[in-house]
Amino acid sequence: MRGEEETDLAIRRYGDMVRRLCMIHLKHEADTQDIFQTVFLKYLLYQGEFESEEHEKAWMIRVTLNACKDLLRSFFRSRTVPLEELTNYAHQLTDDNREVLNAVLALPQKYRDVIYLHYYEGYTAPEIGRILGRKVNTVYTDLTRARERLRAMLGGDGDG
Repeated sequence: MRGEEETDLAIRRYGDMVRRLCMIHLKHEADTQDIFQTVFLKYLLYQGEFESEEHEKAWMIRVTLNACKDLLRSFFRSRTVPLEELTNYAHQLTDDNREVLNAVLALPQKYRDVIYLHYYEGYTAPEIGRILGRKVNTVYTDLTRARERLRAMLGGDGDG
């Protein structure tokens, strides 16, 4: 079991990333808070050692994604998701950022994951493959398809 100081450091280091991943998957602030607590409780209780800070970050991502998927599969989970908290967050964004956020949230889950990890967390395709347990070529394909969908949704001309 980890100490309070080590857990506090992990929350400062990874808390924003965990929240963003949860919001992308769950689109609901209350569910995000629940999963946030679950992830850091698992971290507190985890008895294994991390090889590096990068290994620890990958562990956080994997645990967060699994917890989100578990919640979404839950029998008691409502199939309608209120977006009021996300809408409140979106009001703080510029029009361009809001449009991009809405387009990313409209993508299928497998595309949201790779887009988030690549563009927001800065992972390469091989690293994303290891984190998500997918083949590298599958990650490249998903990134390409996600970009194509985003380009179509956002009316891009293909120049970037």
